[in-house]
Amino acid sequence: MFLPANLTRNQSKAISIYAEGIILTALSMRRITQLPNKIRIVTQEFKDRESISIGVWLAAGGRYETSMNKGVAHFLEHMAFKGSAKYSCNAIKQMVEGIGGNLNAFTGEEETCYYAKVPANHFKNTFDVLADISFFPKVTQKDLEKERTVILEEIKMYHDLPQYYVGELLEALLWPDHPLGQSLAGTPQSVGEISTKNIKDFKNIHYVPANTVISACGSIKHEELVHLVHQKLGKLTGLSGPSYIPARRNQDKPGIHLHYKQTEQMHLALGYLGYETNHKDYYVLALLSIILGGNMSSRLFNELREKRGLTYSISSGVKSFNDTGVFMIRAGVDNAKIVDALSLTLKVLAKIVSSGVSEDEFKRAQEYYMGQSVLGLEDTMDQMLWMGGGVISNDNVKSLADIIKRIKAITRTDIKRVAAEILNPRRLNLAIIGPMSENQQKQLQSLVL
Repeated sequence: MFLPANLTRNQSKAISIYAEGIILTALSMRRITQLPNKIRIVTQEFKDRESISIGVWLAAGGRYETSMNKGVAHFLEHMAFKGSAKYSCNAIKQMVEGIGGNLNAFTGEEETCYYAKVPANHFKNTFDVLADISFFPKVTQKDLEKERTVILEEIKMYHDLPQYYVGELLEALLWPDHPLGQSLAGTPQSVGEISTKNIKDFKNIHYVPANTVISACGSIKHEELVHLVHQKLGKLTGLSGPSYIPARRNQDKPGIHLHYKQTEQMHLALGYLGYETNHKDYYVLALLSIILGGNMSSRLFNELREKRGLTYSISSGVKSFNDTGVFMIRAGVDNAKIVDALSLTLKVLAKIVSSGVSEDEFKRAQEYYMGQSVLGLEDTMDQMLWMGGGVISNDNVKSLADIIKRIKAITRTDIKRVAAEILNPRRLNLAIIGPMSENQQKQLQSLVL
């Protein structure tokens, strides 16, 4: 028996022993088990569902890279689908898609996830496929060269999509000379130099049990999945890989990147350094984001689109990491109206700092956040991603009740306080892509610098 250290108050209420590990939490139908080799398994059983969503999570993403191997985490994700010790490339796809399931993966800044959604009676084979491609991929030179070409085309595609590329330009302003400020896919140069040794080294360092979470939701028995994981991966060894480089959380002057490109529309991304995932004001900033640009009732949508027709789309959002975060506004703007659009956006932000929010819009934002949280966890895939992401990044899954309690505890004074802190002009970063004239560029710079 291996007892976990530092149990939380909720975890200590619900300990029960399982032969091949220890259940850390068993609140409601959600349960977490840690195997002796440190792999964690989290499940949420829904007896009335016919499907199961399952994911293999690794604490291995873009911020664990260097400028020399930038893109290697994403490259490894691609290579996993080319074949593994047990399954060929075609077998990997056919074993999941052939029974009506969906198979995919994604690489983030702090994690990689291989996942699938399948009919419940096929979950054993599906888990075996996911585990095999994650931990036992065949990385051959022939497959690497083919996939290198694919990834280089992917990079070109993203650069041809200004609504996507403007986000990369903004991140480079937020975190200059840092992995978070560099493309997850890498650059043509870095991808062109990645070797099979680079990929295997990255996998051997980061794809270890202590960095692994298996998350599953649907018509599934927790003990059955624990048994499968123990059989397949229980003998793996390895401590957590090296940590990442800390990211900056403050800045003392604004940043701007104006990228000239012949497009039919200007693409704007405005960002302020925000809060890390566990910051006490994370949910306050989330409510502020809803009020400013979270839906069609938001201030920015009403002011820029409904009242003045300056933009077709405008929205805001919050993104957080373990040690930093960003509050971001994105918009697609008529080429001739970019200066007016930015000027009005900044005025909307300044007004919420100076005057705060009304009781009505504050209550609507609270209800919207709580309602979206409920709706967003109805699907087995959404639940699996929620649980896996929580455990891999924070070794914990926030309950919906806890989130609602935190949202209800926020006050209008909190919103005004956080707005003043985050929306400080010194923290402003602006990226724009489009066919800007010299006069427009000067006007845009004068609004920011």
